[in-house]
Amino acid sequence: MTESFRRSGEYENPQGPQGDAYQGAYPQQQHASSPVNPEWPPPPTHQPAQQPSAPEDGTAVLPTVGLDAEHPAEHPAEHGTHSAPKKRTRGPIVLLAAVAIVAAAVGGGTAYAFQELTGKNNVVSSSTTTSVVPSSKKGDVASIAAAVSPSVVEVNATLSNGTSTGSGVVITSDGEIVTNNHVISGAQSVKVSTSDGKSYTAKVVGTDSSKDLALLKLEGASGLHPATLGNSDGVQVGDTVVAIGSPEGLTGTVTSGIVSALNRDVTVSTDEGQQQEQQGGGSGQWPFSFGGQQFNGDTGSSTTTYKAIQTDASLNPGNSGGALIDAGGNIVGINSAMYSASSDSSSSSSDAGSVGLGFAIPINTVKSDLAKLRSGSTS
Repeated sequence: MTESFRRSGEYENPQGPQGDAYQGAYPQQQHASSPVNPEWPPPPTHQPAQQPSAPEDGTAVLPTVGLDAEHPAEHPAEHGTHSAPKKRTRGPIVLLAAVAIVAAAVGGGTAYAFQELTGKNNVVSSSTTTSVVPSSKKGDVASIAAAVSPSVVEVNATLSNGTSTGSGVVITSDGEIVTNNHVISGAQSVKVSTSDGKSYTAKVVGTDSSKDLALLKLEGASGLHPATLGNSDGVQVGDTVVAIGSPEGLTGTVTSGIVSALNRDVTVSTDEGQQQEQQGGGSGQWPFSFGGQQFNGDTGSSTTTYKAIQTDASLNPGNSGGALIDAGGNIVGINSAMYSASSDSSSSSSDAGSVGLGFAIPINTVKSDLAKLRSGSTS
């Protein structure tokens, strides 16, 4: 795994601008405009004009057709009878406009417009064909970083034997954060720092060790920038991807690469004691295995296996729980594990580094697990 770990008293986690090359470098952006809720007009203050009755001399009075408030009748009824102009009724027209807005939201592949109409703080989701960055900047790493960096946070967990540093992804504006379970496993307290330098206390809402996922909720947070969750089923080998996280506490670090492989069976430990033992072993890497081989240490006897996206984008300790992003700026994975060049427990974490073998949990797996995490499950 790719969270960084140190024992108490070894060193202080660097804070501030010197540890974050990208922090504050990009303006915060909204991913979509907020539609306005339509309001129904009040009922008319008078009854509609009645059709004049036929005169006693038998002359027929023809009804008027196709008139509205902007085009009144040019030839009023004869015999001195004048019909009062009808007030334009706006209810049905506004209803059609409201339906058109909702239809456009669904047809466009994004839940944002519907979210604003209903007033619910739901996860922003889109297909991978939707670009968070301008279409002319698709695949441009600088544009992707500018758009998504405000949605990636640093997660610091205080453990009984030290601290664990990882990353997380903002999924709602009021502070729901997705991260890896192994980043916060056994935590006595959790602090989260956003890209603008603000710090929040976070509580663990739910965990799923079988998928190495956890959901945090920030206390007193509002107005955050939720990431747009894409569709990992549309990811292909060779696609350009960008990773954003906090390796070694360097908040907002951006790296890029491609998707190297899909559906890798990555096996990780689910035993908390084993997790903390490996974290404290000095390698700074989370133990995992695939293809029958162990990496970064022994995963132990209590394990789980999930399908992962493999990438050669550089991942280092502290990237765990961060974002893997497609060329359009959509989140397609949560970074979770990397191969370390040094798996010897006697070596220091500074000897370890990315060698182009990183793994991410597909975002569709995350989306399917959100309801369980929000319910408070701690499996």
